Amino acid sequence: MAVARLRSAAARVRPALAGAIGERRLLGTAAAAAEVTTDAAAAVAAGVSRWEPMGAREYYDYRRAIYGDITHKAILVDAAGTLLAPTEPMAQVYRTIGQKYGVEYSEDEILMRYRRAYAQPWGRSRLRYVNDGRPFWQHIVSSSTGCSDLQYFEEVYQYYTTEKAWHLCDPDAGRVFQALRRAGVKTAVVSNFDTRLRPLLQALKCDQWFDAVAVSAEVGFHFKNLPKISMCTAAY
Repeated sequence: MAVARLRSAAARVRPALAGAIGERRLLGTAAAAAEVTTDAAAAVAAGVSRWEPMGAREYYDYRRAIYGDITHKAILVDAAGTLLAPTEPMAQVYRTIGQKYGVEYSEDEILMRYRRAYAQPWGRSRLRYVNDGRPFWQHIVSSSTGCSDLQYFEEVYQYYTTEKAWHLCDPDAGRVFQALRRAGVKTAVVSNFDTRLRPLLQALKCDQWFDAVAVSAEVGFHFKNLPKISMCTAAY
């Protein structure tokens, strides 16, 4: 049986993994990909010619065989930069839309001004996004481009509500999250974002991958201020 041979292989590779486990970090879908790579290596070592589907119980036992008591019951992922990424550079979008409103700054100038504006404190709280985040983003757009035209801001704001503005960082993310859920692992998005996140996840057809979605603008907290929440980020 494939599972038995995988467990046997796990017993052989476990000592080599022991030193690295202490340094392992949850990296959202990247972690799942890393674990799949490890699993595949164990399968090859065990002489398994092809990957065979496991039930939730078998998967749990197999993970314990490799990692001992280190198992993950839940995976939390950030949205921007981990699950989603902008389709085009922000400065390019600001400039392209802004040309008809008289924006003359170059993309480099817009980016420099954006970074400067974004780094400034926003009120007395670290929470930048409240509800739809419009006051904050209106300040950022006007500071970045020198254009305070409300129609321009609305066009930029609405653009980032559409699936055209975003893409999945990993095109295989859906298969990974669905496999995790079948294995009994709870999945959630925990992100500092405004209220556009939920409709955006729906537009990208990935909202069904998660058991829960927590948005800072909805709960009134900047999540990195909460030590009990383990933020999981990844570089793509």
